[in-house]
Amino acid sequence: MFAEDEARLLLGAAVTADELDALVRRRVAGEPLEHILGWVEFCGRRVGVEAGVFVPRRRTEFLVRQALELLAGSSRVVVDLCCGTGAVGAALAGALDGIELHAVDIDPAAVRCARRNLIDVQATVYEGDLYAPLPARLQRRVDVIVVNAPYVPSDEIALMPPEARLYEPLVALDGGTDGLAVQRRLIAAGPRWLAPGGWLLIETSAHQAEQTALAIESAGLTARQTRSAELSATVVIGTVPPTVDGGAADMQSE
Repeated sequence: MFAEDEARLLLGAAVTADELDALVRRRVAGEPLEHILGWVEFCGRRVGVEAGVFVPRRRTEFLVRQALELLAGSSRVVVDLCCGTGAVGAALAGALDGIELHAVDIDPAAVRCARRNLIDVQATVYEGDLYAPLPARLQRRVDVIVVNAPYVPSDEIALMPPEARLYEPLVALDGGTDGLAVQRRLIAAGPRWLAPGGWLLIETSAHQAEQTALAIESAGLTARQTRSAELSATVVIGTVPPTVDGGAADMQSE
């Protein structure tokens, strides 16, 4: 975003000159613009963001596009893991009628944001670790799992822009030694939640995509990689393979 655009947004957010001065000082100090404004534009809609919460990136819109291509029809069950503000789930629910949306995050502040952002759609937001808070009735019933889990290697956190490493929660950024620790956990457990023919979509980086795909295949799913040069985005998609009799394949993770 250009400085002129930021100035226009700050002018629009301030009522008085003193308020504007305070907002500008916060921005000059390095606080993310989205935290100052209290919202971010994502997939053409405003998503509420509060201080200390991970800010949805534009590249994650590619994850939404990929999910929308798969979610034809109605009465689909969707789980948004590591949902943060709920931006992905809100975009999907806003574009499709009749989906049953479940969103999960381990960060209490993110859960508060997600509940506000998803209040107008058919959604349930849970606080907890990955699949742990989901009701057992969803096992083998989820059509699509969308995931933007943390995938920055621990040693690379220090190289991130100050806006991220100083103002966003470490739990939303740090993916462990190689960046894939959280991904491996959710991939391994994914097959017991996916319906026959269901999909697991994971945002990752271009250089990590091959390892993400290998983890998906190790869990008994087929995997394919897809990229957007426009958004510099990469998504790996896992699919539950059918058996000869039309049911779901037996999964190694069970």
